[in-house]
Amino acid sequence: MNNSIVPFIDIAPFLHGGADDKARVAAEVDKACREIGFLVVSGHDVPDALIDAMHGMSDDYFALPHWEKMRHKIPADRLRGYSPSEHHSLAYSMDEETPEDLREAFNMGPFDHALDEYHFGEGGARYFAPNIWPDRPGNMRQLCEEYFREMEKLAGTLMRIFALALGLDETFFEDKTDKHITNFCINHYPAQAEPPKEKQLRGGAHCDYGSLTIVHTDTDIGGLQVFRKDGTWETVPRIAGSFAINIGDLMAEWTNDQWVSTLHRVTNPPRDKAHLSKTSLLFFHQPNYDAAVECLPNCHGADNPPKYAPTTSGEHIIAKFEKLRAPEFESAAAD
Repeated sequence: MNNSIVPFIDIAPFLHGGADDKARVAAEVDKACREIGFLVVSGHDVPDALIDAMHGMSDDYFALPHWEKMRHKIPADRLRGYSPSEHHSLAYSMDEETPEDLREAFNMGPFDHALDEYHFGEGGARYFAPNIWPDRPGNMRQLCEEYFREMEKLAGTLMRIFALALGLDETFFEDKTDKHITNFCINHYPAQAEPPKEKQLRGGAHCDYGSLTIVHTDTDIGGLQVFRKDGTWETVPRIAGSFAINIGDLMAEWTNDQWVSTLHRVTNPPRDKAHLSKTSLLFFHQPNYDAAVECLPNCHGADNPPKYAPTTSGEHIIAKFEKLRAPEFESAAAD
């Protein structure tokens, strides 16, 4: 049984059931997003074999020599490629000065888009920069692109559930996410031969930026934790065959904070298990760069005015990256 404050929700009835099934799943998701901003979902139709292959490939990639991975280090003009461990801290985004996170990462973004003004003109080029692919493992690009496509489908399903949960037409978000600017990141948290520095974590406490994040991890040792309203931290349950989902700041702003973007972190393993590494697959779903983000009609009223000025998805994410203060993000965000 799952006794966590993070609910476990089967979304298969939404995918394969009728109107009543969809309404029931939407109500469960609405409750989760109002209370904690995290949920764990099953019934998603993502093939287990693909998930397993991604983790196996990721193990092979991060086992490569450091110099080989550094050949594909994130350049100044895009959030693509490799980022070494202890390079920046996610807690910077919360104005907290901490030692750099104990994680390395590989990043990719959308691909196979039309060569047109929207995607590669002045407005879109920063969001649709070409991906950077290492020579090894040989199956890395193929698997990452296949997994990215599956996550696009799942994110689309979740956004339809979100729309119903917010009392909107099921298709409300579709024209706002059909050219999304999502970043997909494989995070590797190495074994810790030496104890971490004071306040140093695998992933510093932060909130995500976009509409939602889809997470799959290979172990709960040194795992994802969510900050409870009572001021304590709780581990997000890792349940076989499921994904952890959380909403980001953009969705909180869209809903006028009726839905909560919750502080979370990735902890260090206990010292008796510090020899174990951890890998997480993270799909940071971000709507179209020109999608208008303003308080949804059902989320404000005479006694509850909008809290946030209207913005766009692109403006929102650039502001977040600038606050993060990591050098590659600052350069990528510059005009």
